Amino acid sequence: MTGFKPIRRALLSVTDKSGLVEFAQALAAHGIELVSTGGTAKALRDAGLTVRDVSDLTGFPEMLDGRVKTLHPFIHGGLLHKREDPAHAAAVAAHGIPPIDMVVVNLYAFEKTVAKPGVSVEEMTENIDIGGPSMLRSAAKNFEDVAVVTNTADYALLAEELAANSGKLSRETRWRLARQAFAATAAYDSAIATTLEALPGAGGEPNFLPQTLRVNVPLKMPLRYGENPHQAAVLYARADARGIANAEQLQGKELSYNNLVDLDACWALVSEFDTPAVAIIKHTNPCGTALGATVLEAYVRALASDPVSAFGGVIGINREVDGPAAIEIAKLFVEAIVAPSFTPEALAAFGAKKNLRILRIESAAEKTMLKQISGGYLVQQADLAGVTAADLKIVTARQPTPDELATLLFAWKVCKHVKSNAIVYARSDAGFGQTVGIGAGQMSRVDAARFGAMKAALPLAGTVAASDAYFPFADGLEVVTQAGATAVIQPGGSVRDPEVIAAADRLGVAMVLTGMRHFRHG
Repeated sequence: MTGFKPIRRALLSVTDKSGLVEFAQALAAHGIELVSTGGTAKALRDAGLTVRDVSDLTGFPEMLDGRVKTLHPFIHGGLLHKREDPAHAAAVAAHGIPPIDMVVVNLYAFEKTVAKPGVSVEEMTENIDIGGPSMLRSAAKNFEDVAVVTNTADYALLAEELAANSGKLSRETRWRLARQAFAATAAYDSAIATTLEALPGAGGEPNFLPQTLRVNVPLKMPLRYGENPHQAAVLYARADARGIANAEQLQGKELSYNNLVDLDACWALVSEFDTPAVAIIKHTNPCGTALGATVLEAYVRALASDPVSAFGGVIGINREVDGPAAIEIAKLFVEAIVAPSFTPEALAAFGAKKNLRILRIESAAEKTMLKQISGGYLVQQADLAGVTAADLKIVTARQPTPDELATLLFAWKVCKHVKSNAIVYARSDAGFGQTVGIGAGQMSRVDAARFGAMKAALPLAGTVAASDAYFPFADGLEVVTQAGATAVIQPGGSVRDPEVIAAADRLGVAMVLTGMRHFRHG
């Protein structure tokens, strides 16, 4: 490393005080003068360190409830002047501005504040840092002479470098820190702009589709490869977010790109249900989904839906996994399992399968969905809408039975998570919904109906069928009823609805309309 320069004076002002005292002690050990503000200065003094107040340095008191304390020429002149520029040196000397060689700043916790339920606009704006980003930019711009520290994870490394080089830092280190600082301020400003733009406007409705798309998400980890071995891939994740991207991996091989995509799909599906639910996913489509009084019951039913396709899939479970369920699940080769928690007995049962990936998740529902296309991005509100029995419109002479109605609603929720065109056959087993056959991703709805029937590993007689979009002709309805379905749920809305309804009456099946479709294209 080259270009070592000494650190003689450091300004510290942090919201996150983890590791602060130890790092300040390391600085003080090299005779570095510590300058600080407010709560940071108090924390350092409480630890027995000598600290100079910013107001003492500037000769100007903090004011306006702390809003103005570092916005001063003595601070920014001390940061921005080029040490080897004679004109700069003369200017700061003429005004008595002392050099500041290091800034240690992390910003007001804006994102944490806005995540609190019921937070007011006033509280949001009070947690917008002004002086912090200004100091970071000044220090980073003058990285040739100043070190700027934004990440607590850097404290130990910097302390080691200072110790090894008599209180000096290299140009390489200052350059790395400067880039981090600009990234930090960019992400901070982006979070503020995005949050404020999403607030309700004059109409009172939140704006989830902003005028400018801002995506600032840090790299979490590299992946082995993408969808195929010749494609490089990485995972980006917001550190404060929940969901699959930040699920805790308890055991198993490193996660792959395809694992994460499939796990996200199966977690979204089981999250639809309030009772114990299990979904087995293969290539983002469910090959078996079922409910039960216990996780074990739900798993056995889900596996029975399509035991062949289940091999090598991933499993999502919306309840804690206990020992009996884990022992049964461990008999099947699967790539990964995600659930909100696992008992010690369950982890012991899975522990024998060292490559099996086990993830513990904190649930989160995304409000928007982002998809890249060539030259741009598509953003839409997430499909979080659902229907209840009260929302359904019964359009046939035959009414669905209570059991059929409950199973239709189950099938509808599953169908929402199947690639279009989608048909789901389902039945009730001891009062719990269970898929029987799933036709996914077909170009023709008739083919989807036929494919779902062909995939059935359980009897189709007496099942119900769900279609993610309307039947444009009666032929699709005829296929599902010939396969054995006695009731059908679909959105309706086709110009040929009367023809399809007449066909249902002729075939003696019950049909209900949701008035809502669930296309899923990718």
